[in-house]
This record gives sequence, structure tokens and C-alpha cells, in this order.
Amino acid sequence: MPDTDTRPSPDTPLIEVRGLHRYFGEKHVLRGADLDIHRAETLCMLGTSGGGKSVMVKHMLGLMQPDEGSVKIDGIDISNMRERELGPIRKKLGIMFQNGALFDSMTVAQNIAFPLLENGIKDLEEIDSRVAKVLEIVRLAGQQDTMPSDLSGGMRKRVALARAIVDQPACVCYDEPHAGLDPITADSIDRLIKCLQNDHGITNIVITHELRSVFRIADRIVFMKEGLVYWTGTPAAMKASNDPILTQFLLGEANEGEKWASDS
Repeated sequence: MPDTDTRPSPDTPLIEVRGLHRYFGEKHVLRGADLDIHRAETLCMLGTSGGGKSVMVKHMLGLMQPDEGSVKIDGIDISNMRERELGPIRKKLGIMFQNGALFDSMTVAQNIAFPLLENGIKDLEEIDSRVAKVLEIVRLAGQQDTMPSDLSGGMRKRVALARAIVDQPACVCYDEPHAGLDPITADSIDRLIKCLQNDHGITNIVITHELRSVFRIADRIVFMKEGLVYWTGTPAAMKASNDPILTQFLLGEANEGEKWASDS
């Protein structure tokens, strides 16, 4: 019989972005961006305000469609898919929102179980088992019945992360995961991000301004400027770069970090 296995090669990028353009009225936000995201890597996205980071990730999640260009997830082009067709693809991708975006009227367990119910899983034992497992991963075992109002900011972020991984995605996107956290709590989030990569094979895409975290967790850094991927490389390569735009950005972010620390 002929080989009918259409699964992508392990060497194929998990996400492929090619020639991505996006307009908002007359504003040209993405200007032909290209990017490959590899399996089981932690990629941090940096850039100037309005550089296109969040818009790029929204296209990867299927929340936006490009005006030109393509986005492939596991070799499947999602650029012009209808909402109903995107369902199986979106199961490959989880997202942790900046503020956690928990439902305050639901318990921790109900918040985490929400994606499972949305995807048609009805077996209560399976749901309870999955919720308990991800709570162990994020170090919140036994907190199923706790209400979000009784959680610290860091704990809320960990519940949000548990919800992002409960449906066993291949990739998790993080929108400013360190926002509003003190350095010690931010460190705990970083450890969880690397745990998901190293122990569970999850690809991490992290949008952040926290350079301290970037240089600790990133395998690769993408720097976006004016709707394009201006530079990509390792943390060591970024630190050693003499590129004037990168140098100016790093200096500015470092000064902002010092200002935040002195005001705290």
C-alpha cells in the first residue's frame, strides 16, 4: 500500500510565517514578516511599541487573518480557514493572557476545565484527572475549590498557565507573563516555562519586556521593528551585538527596569 502518512517531519517548524502583511485602515502593521518557530524551543519576542509582536502572535493563533502571506501550523496553512475549521488546529496552541483572564465566579478547577468542556469532553473523571495533573505541574496541587479572589497575583498566573496546558497543546503563547509580578514570583513563572519545555516538550512563545527573564529562559530571541523581524539569534548573540538599534533598545529597556525598581 502507498504511504499515506501526511504528518510533518520532526524537522519541519511547528509554526511557519511567510510574507505576513496586516493593515488596520491605512496603518501597515505587519510588512511581510517571516518567522519559523521550532518544536520544543522557548522563543522570546522583543521589539519597539507597535512593532507587530502581538499582531503576529494573534495570526499564529488564528485570531486574525492576514491581508497577504501565510501561517502554517504543523504544516497546515490556517491563513484563510473558517472558524469551524480552526478548532482542531487551536487545540495545538494554548495562551496565557497578561492579566490571567480568569472567571471570578468560577473555582480554580472550573476555570481550568473550561477549555475541555468547550472542546466537548464530558467525562467528569477525565476532566478531574487532567485538572489535578496540571495543578501539580504548576505547583498548586489541592487548590481546585479555591476562588480566584483568594489567590495572589502569581497564583492567578499559574492557574492561567494550567488552563493553557490542560488540553495538552504543542505550543503555549504568553502575553507579558511577568507583568505586575515581583522578581521572585516572576522567577517562579520562568521556571515553569522552562519545565514545560524541558519536561513536557512544549514550545513556548513569550512576548515580554523583561530582559532579565529573556536572557534566562530564551533559546532564541526575535526582535521586531516596524512590522518585520529585524533580528533573530541567541541571548548571547544579542548581548554581544554591536547593532545600534539593538543596543539602543537594550539600553532603554534596562533603564526602564532600573526606574521600575527604584519606584517600587
